[in-house]
Amino acid sequence: MNKDLTVGKSSTVLWRFCLPLFCSVLFQQLYNIADSFVAGKFIGEDALAAVGNSYEITLIFIAFAFGCNIGCSVIVAQLFGAKNYTDMKTAVYTTLIAGGALCAILMTGGLLFCKELLQWIHTPQNVFDDSYLYLVIYLFGLPFVFYYNIATGVFSALGDSKTPFIFLACSSVANIGMDILFVTAFDMGVAGVAWATFLCQGVSCILAVVFVIKRLRKVKEAQKAKLFSFALLKRISAIAVPSILQQSFISVGNIIIQGIINSFGSAAMAGYSASIKLNNLVITSLTTVGNGISNFSAQNLGAGKPDRIREGFFAGLKMVWAICIPMSLLYVFAGKPLVLLFMNEPGEQALSVGIEILRVLAPFYCVVAAKLVSDGILRGTGKMKQFMAGTFTDLLLRVLLAYVLSDVFGTIGIWLAWPIGWAVATVMSLIFYRKSAFVSKT
Repeated sequence: MNKDLTVGKSSTVLWRFCLPLFCSVLFQQLYNIADSFVAGKFIGEDALAAVGNSYEITLIFIAFAFGCNIGCSVIVAQLFGAKNYTDMKTAVYTTLIAGGALCAILMTGGLLFCKELLQWIHTPQNVFDDSYLYLVIYLFGLPFVFYYNIATGVFSALGDSKTPFIFLACSSVANIGMDILFVTAFDMGVAGVAWATFLCQGVSCILAVVFVIKRLRKVKEAQKAKLFSFALLKRISAIAVPSILQQSFISVGNIIIQGIINSFGSAAMAGYSASIKLNNLVITSLTTVGNGISNFSAQNLGAGKPDRIREGFFAGLKMVWAICIPMSLLYVFAGKPLVLLFMNEPGEQALSVGIEILRVLAPFYCVVAAKLVSDGILRGTGKMKQFMAGTFTDLLLRVLLAYVLSDVFGTIGIWLAWPIGWAVATVMSLIFYRKSAFVSKT
């Protein structure tokens, strides 16, 4: 059901809208967590390292899919809030066509150069073949990733966060079962983990796209919507391109950091692979709530209700802090059993690295949570320059400090770079929000 986010008590509306989004991202993270869990428990430490190694590269492609999601979602939400249903439909069709073309280019480039990417991050020989195999299978499923992200962006723009949650919950649970089946019963190794994810993502993508098309048909526009509009593509790109650059540079930064980690050996890689999935579970959850705040802000901007955006900021802060405080405590005090979930008889170094990462990063989740709420409003109201400034500052600090501090302190120096980058960027984003987050329309 479509939901108008411009009416009702702002905090209540935002909570009801964002809660299914939060639950959705938990299940979405189960894809990668399940892959690492099965690889580490049923195949071995090298397999866990290979899956984690490839995962950092897949984030580059996910960045482009995420940008299509955000660009489409924000513009569709603004048009939906303004009740311009003709252009709203055209914006969806335009994103589907442009997103498909972008996906084809990325898929071709990835298949041609994935070996070079793995060599660039200094992938050790003992995990290179499995990393390459996992990455190639993932690339064949890239269209599913793109169109699923676009479809969920449309649902969110229309105020419906429950439908994609149902699809994702079912496919994620199925993915866990298929991971175990392919690896244990069929003895497919890392390939089994990759194919299980491929099949489950495919099913959820097809269902999401079909339901989006049906939903759009029920919306009555003033005149027949065009299949493509360069003017709307320009508006979508104004949001999508900075979002893609943000996620891409973060992914490239993570790949550079992965290269630093790889220089410490496969044991450090395995520990990082286990703990970073747990870290990403929290960060991605907070980011998704931020995306929900973007949709809320965009609809209210389109409806000419800026006061509700300010109310949404404070409601969003309460929401993300309610999420990250218990997760921070859990990771700090129960890091060892959580890391052991991904490992079967781990080496001392791998386990130590995994625990160390969680204890360094978890206390600062409340800091980065405030940044992601501010970023959500900046993006939803079209303040992309300010949004990008905070994001790039965070990335540059983390990459540069990871290089410098790792030489001085070893692996712990890499993890220390995260909270420093988060803190500086959070201050910047909060200042940008206070000055211009919802003052004027774009």
